[in-house]
This record gives sequence, C-alpha cells and structure tokens, in this order.
Amino acid sequence: MNSLYALIMAGGGGTRLWPLSRRNRPKQMLPLVEDRTMFQISVERLAPLLPPERIFVVTGADQVDALQASTPQLPPQNFVVEPYGMNTAPAVGLGTIHIQQQAPDAVIAVLTADQHIADKARLRRVLAAAGELATQGYIVTLGITPDFPATGYGYIQRGAPLAQVGEFQAYRADRFTEKPDLETALAFLQSGLYSWNSGMFIFRVEQIMAEYARQQPRLYSLLREIQAAVGRPDYQDVLHEKWPQMPKISIDYAVMEGAQNMAVIPVDMGWSDIGSWETLYDVLEHDPDGNAARGDGRGHIHLGTKKTLVYSNKRVVTIGVKDLIIVDTDDILFICRRDRSQDVREIVERLKAAGEDDLL
Repeated sequence: MNSLYALIMAGGGGTRLWPLSRRNRPKQMLPLVEDRTMFQISVERLAPLLPPERIFVVTGADQVDALQASTPQLPPQNFVVEPYGMNTAPAVGLGTIHIQQQAPDAVIAVLTADQHIADKARLRRVLAAAGELATQGYIVTLGITPDFPATGYGYIQRGAPLAQVGEFQAYRADRFTEKPDLETALAFLQSGLYSWNSGMFIFRVEQIMAEYARQQPRLYSLLREIQAAVGRPDYQDVLHEKWPQMPKISIDYAVMEGAQNMAVIPVDMGWSDIGSWETLYDVLEHDPDGNAARGDGRGHIHLGTKKTLVYSNKRVVTIGVKDLIIVDTDDILFICRRDRSQDVREIVERLKAAGEDDLL
C-alpha cells in the first residue's frame, strides 16, 4: 500500500523498569529482549512493508540525537521533535501534520517504540490489512486477545462484524474502557467480547484531523498554526510558542473514545508492552528451572534457584532463591520479589522526594 506511513511514538521516560530505565535512557533505548534496543527493533520490523522514507518518529528534544544515531537508515527529517512531552494526543497530532505536509492522502499507522511483538511478520500483515480498512473510512485499532484479567491495560469492546480483510476479521469498536478494576476485568475476559487496547491506531490523515477538529478544537487550531510554519525559518519559534498551550491529554481520551467509524481487528502476535520487570520475565526465554538472564555478563550461575530474572553485566551467582528480580547497574543493585515488581514506582517517588535526581 503506497500511501501507508508509520508514526512511531518514542518519547517518555518510564519508571517501571528502574533502575535500568532512567530519564536519559528510557525503555525504548534499552536492549531488553534482543541485542538491539526496543526502538531499533520497532523500526526494523516494519521492513519490507515500509521503506525508511515512510517511517516517521515523534520524540523529545532530549532523546532525538541518540535515536537518530541508532537508526541511520531513517532520514533525519523524519524525526519530529516535541519541545517536551505533552501526552499522546499532541504528539500524534504533531507527527500527523508533518506527514500530511509530505503526503496529504497518507494512511498512518501509529505505533510505539517500547512494545515487544514476537511475530513480526504477522504484525506487518495486520498493519497492511488495517491500512486497507482505513481507506474505507474507518479508524482502526489493533486489539490483543486477553489471556488474564489485566487491570493495567485499556479494553475495547467489539461489536458487529465489519469485514474480513485477508486473514483478519474486523469488527466495529463499540466502547473503550480504561484500566478497569479486577472484577470488571474478569467480566471482560469471561465475555469474550473484549480486547486489550494495544495503543496502535491506523487512520487516514484527513479523517483523524477531522476528529481533532470535532472533538478537540483548541488542540486542532494549535496544530494548524504549527503546520502553517512547517518548512519556514520561524518553525521552531512557532512550535515553542504554541506547544505550551496544548492540552495535556492522551489520544485515547482526546479522540479515540469519541471517534466515529471506529473498528477493531483482534490479533494474536506475541504482544507485550513490557510494562514491568515481571512482564519482561514473562517474554524472555527460561531455562529448565524457569530462570531468565539478560545483560552483557557471562551469565547466571545458580544452584537451587527457580523462576528468577537476572539482568546484569556481571556474572551473578544465586543459591536457594526463587521468584526474584535481580538488576545490577553501575550505581544500583535492585532485588525484589517478582510479584512486587510494580512497587518500584514507589521507590522512584521516594528518590524524587529526597532530591536524589542522579539516580533517576
């Protein structure tokens, strides 16, 4: 599909993988699952569906140099730089207007730089199918079939069948629900009518801009003022003037929950957002005792150790432990029970309150 473009969201810092993930080296810059960074993988897995010229990246001014250096195949002008993070609705809008300047009839697949997808070929196939559906006037989201009652993900309720596009069945998207409680998540799982919201959206440029205009007129007006300056010498001045006026809101709340002609394609492709050390443990290969190891060290030597993740550039030895996360960085040794890995956010908040910014 010649009109299909990718817009990769590569901003944000993230705290749930601290102490490995830091402000100056967020999750997408880390080699969490493979030997390349999450961002490099997110770019590379789009080939051969998309050439580098049709892959755009939205990121922050503090990250753009490192991301560009890691993906020299991407044209430098395809990196769209936010002055600072204002959530995903302004970021998607900023990337969209830059693509629109180059290709007014483009179909855009909004993707993220920090998700693990095991079946890369299936991702490319579903993106091509979603692109076809988008040309028929739908805003398409990719839904992940839930296998447990997650309370940290958004959910999409599917409605009536719309169309079979290649190997994929598309449905109307009837309702978005953000991060339900456990009882609600269990009901969603048992109903069989809900998918996890992957955060991947596919749409025509013209259609998403019309939704911005209808639902977020202030945001839309600011985007158009910025767009008018694209390519002009005063572009940076206009961007820095208008950006602080943007509403700080997610694309889900700003547009998708109230959008017309929403469709969902449920797809299984080995997806994980790797939102915690526990989820990283789940996607890594395990030895016969359920242990997983990552890092540049010479490995994990263990005796009587089970279901433990070690991430270190040193050789780590464990005896008689189980269900642990062990992360060794230059300045922090982090050890926790696997079922407490989400609590790392509380440690980060304590460090912030104590003014220990050098550890963040």
